[in-house]
Amino acid sequence: MNITFGNKVAIVTGAAGDIGLACARLLADSGARVALIDCQPDRLKEATKSVQHKGVAQGYQLDVTDTPAIAPTVGRIRQELGEVDILVCVAGTNIPKLAQEVTEADWDAILSLNTKGLFFCNQAVAVQSMIPRKTGAIVNIASIFGLVGGPKRASYCASKGGVVQLTRQEAIEWAPYNIRVNAVAPTFVLTKMTRGYLSDPEFKAYVLDNTPLHCLATVDDVAAATCFLASDAAKMITGVVLPVDAGWTAR
Repeated sequence: MNITFGNKVAIVTGAAGDIGLACARLLADSGARVALIDCQPDRLKEATKSVQHKGVAQGYQLDVTDTPAIAPTVGRIRQELGEVDILVCVAGTNIPKLAQEVTEADWDAILSLNTKGLFFCNQAVAVQSMIPRKTGAIVNIASIFGLVGGPKRASYCASKGGVVQLTRQEAIEWAPYNIRVNAVAPTFVLTKMTRGYLSDPEFKAYVLDNTPLHCLATVDDVAAATCFLASDAAKMITGVVLPVDAGWTAR
């Protein structure tokens, strides 16, 4: 299957992170014009240059927890790159702690980025560009921990469970506008963020023992699933949460 995006405009949040960058690269390599959104200016500049080697790309600094700044940024992207056909929401974080140790500050930091920021990005793109044109594809990055529980992930599970349910709700509500909304739910992915705790042999053994295919995901695995759901090859798919988990959630 040869997936191409034919000069469509795609936004990727969290685009300077490992998963976001992989998604942005594959979108650009497949013909999309990509707007990279991230809150870290130096990393964003680097990521944008990397994606420009694959195709048309432009960086936009934005912290998606700054809700009032989201809509103006989307407006600027529309002016500079064109109407938005694809939105990929990757921006997210975790603070691994036992449930009894989670503070209100921890909870707010995770939910405001992983769930609230994602929703208002979805809303801004839908309202400004997709609903008026009655077309669009949104892919939210959830997690297996939006589908099942996991140790030291109380607030993370809550945030990603919210992403799963928002995806399903939006898919129903925006279907009359021909907007498809899906999510990808990865298992542990080899990234800078996970490298620390995956270097712990005991934790890595726990992960692999719970994974039927006995392997970790790569950023390219997540990007491939994301781009499939964003493409016309998935035109009959909406409201789906696709685990990219080597069988974790099948147990």
